[in-house]
Amino acid sequence: MKNFKTVFAILFLICFGVSNAQKVGVVDTDVILEKLPQYKEAEAKLNSQIDTWQTDLQNLQAEYEKKRSAFENEKVLLIGDQLKLREKEVMDLDKNIKTTTSLRFGTNGEITKLRASLVQPFQDQIWTAMETVRTKNGLGILIDKAKNNVLFVEKRFDYTDKVLDILLKRTGKEKKN
Repeated sequence: MKNFKTVFAILFLICFGVSNAQKVGVVDTDVILEKLPQYKEAEAKLNSQIDTWQTDLQNLQAEYEKKRSAFENEKVLLIGDQLKLREKEVMDLDKNIKTTTSLRFGTNGEITKLRASLVQPFQDQIWTAMETVRTKNGLGILIDKAKNNVLFVEKRFDYTDKVLDILLKRTGKEKKN
């Protein structure tokens, strides 16, 4: 009888443990973003703005180099206030370049803010679609393969296509309305 209780307790714990096991799914948000045409448009807009700002910065740097070189060549001929004025112009231009670089390309710069404003709607849509897939498929854990070190995933655990289907259906409905 004691063996029966022990065996029954072990079987009960095994069954209870199996019934509480969590289903795991994997999604690759990079693949999803690549297949969303609106994201490609937003990315192209961002890249265009970055190119414009880089061109502006290169023009500022070229102007700075030109003025600095001219100042260095004429330095011996300039006296008093003229010398100070030209030196101040060169220093102000250098400061302007550093400020512009920081404001546009820094960690809290305009590019970071623009990227966040353009990408955030897509992240929200993907999050909602992933939550829908997770709920429909009874997943306890949903891992983003793009953000984590997932080395191998069997196709049956990859829910990227299902999330993409939900997103593409939504964007198709939005275009019809």
